[in-house]
Amino acid sequence: QVQLVESGGGLVQTGGSLRLSCAASGGTFSNYVMGWFRQAPGKEREFVAAVSRSGGSTTYADSLKDRFTISRDNAKKTVYLQMNSLEPEDTAVYYCAADPSRGVLTSDDYDYWGQGTQVTVSS
Repeated sequence: QVQLVESGGGLVQTGGSLRLSCAASGGTFSNYVMGWFRQAPGKEREFVAAVSRSGGSTTYADSLKDRFTISRDNAKKTVYLQMNSLEPEDTAVYYCAADPSRGVLTSDDYDYWGQGTQVTVSS
């Protein structure tokens, strides 16, 4: 059983940056693919980025790959999402997720989810 806790959300102006963190506990972190998803008000949850167990492979939503960077530190049991050039359309609750799959996982079929952290981008 893996527990995930996100942090780093907040209010930022258009063009600003935030780095989200997701700390894991209760499992062997390096055995899990990690992903970030987001859900804006009135919209379905969407894939943002994922990173493989080792951190050697990453994948992104096409519309975000130029501005967002996912990374992980297996020693710290933490996955990060660096978000740059933020836009009001990035306003959402951001969730991290973990799954024991291999490779990278872009669907929301993750076994474990955090509670989410709110990101609000003001215009």
